[in-house]
Amino acid sequence: MGTERAGVTFASLMGLGPQAAVDTARLAAECGYQSFWVAETTGPEAFATLAAAGAAAPGLGLGTGVLALQLRTPMVVAMAGATLQALHPDQDVLLGVGISSPVVAGRWHGQPYTDQPLSQVREYLTLLRMCLSGEKVDFAGDHYQVKGFRLGVKLGERRPKIILGALNPKMLALGGELADGVLLNYLPAHHVPWSVEQVRKGGDAEIYAYVHAGICEREEGIDLARRDLFSYAVVDSYARNFERAGYGDEVAAIREAHAAGDREGALRAVSDRMVDEIDVMGDADTVVATMQAYVDGGVDVPVLMPLPWGANRRESAMDAIRAAAPQGR
Repeated sequence: MGTERAGVTFASLMGLGPQAAVDTARLAAECGYQSFWVAETTGPEAFATLAAAGAAAPGLGLGTGVLALQLRTPMVVAMAGATLQALHPDQDVLLGVGISSPVVAGRWHGQPYTDQPLSQVREYLTLLRMCLSGEKVDFAGDHYQVKGFRLGVKLGERRPKIILGALNPKMLALGGELADGVLLNYLPAHHVPWSVEQVRKGGDAEIYAYVHAGICEREEGIDLARRDLFSYAVVDSYARNFERAGYGDEVAAIREAHAAGDREGALRAVSDRMVDEIDVMGDADTVVATMQAYVDGGVDVPVLMPLPWGANRRESAMDAIRAAAPQGR
């Protein structure tokens, strides 16, 4: 089927709290998923959550998807990743980082948002890999300067993998060049081949993708889906990616209404087609087919983002995890 290496992300469930992350990791392991991922914005802190998940569900790979790179230096991420790797020497540790957005990095966390994202990400990935080598690191760049750093956590042959969250052509190619993997998000399955093509211009990094799918009646989740997609369409980098995926008219209408202070108009501008192709709702077979569609498009590792929508939000998400379980196929 191509989904044997599938993972699960807690990114859509962070509002349920840290204990729910541990419970979800246990379920993911029981269902045969290969990795468990967390995001990080203003809720649970990523590495503490992964440490608890790894202890509760041994055998799962542990991934961040993604860390806003402005909030941690490459050295701190290397230390955190190496700590997880030392505690789980036989499992993948997946250090997913990204340039994030002015809202997350700037408004919420008070860190400057660069006007040179490609340059900063290039330096970050380069320095992170140097730090993970265990060798002494001296580095002098435009964004980072380091002298004499040496990672103090001893690792064996297995070392954390570097994953770049990317959307647009130059960042996708940069991930192909410098990262072990590229994580796609908020794109329809039909936009995967184009994204893979951009990655391949830089190199042969593995392709990961968050697959948004949930088990619920469409009318139960449609308003939440519109809010979800609206919140990303007003971010420039996501807007450009939505446009390339074929939603240019929707993006223009959303952003025009938003600029005019018309939130309801902006929500209405999120089309049914946009919802149905990105935040997919339906029954168990729909979830399975959606995961497979991303694999068919060129994704190496689909990562289910279970949509917590419906009468019982938590149970709806758990049902989606069970439905797409690799061991069930």
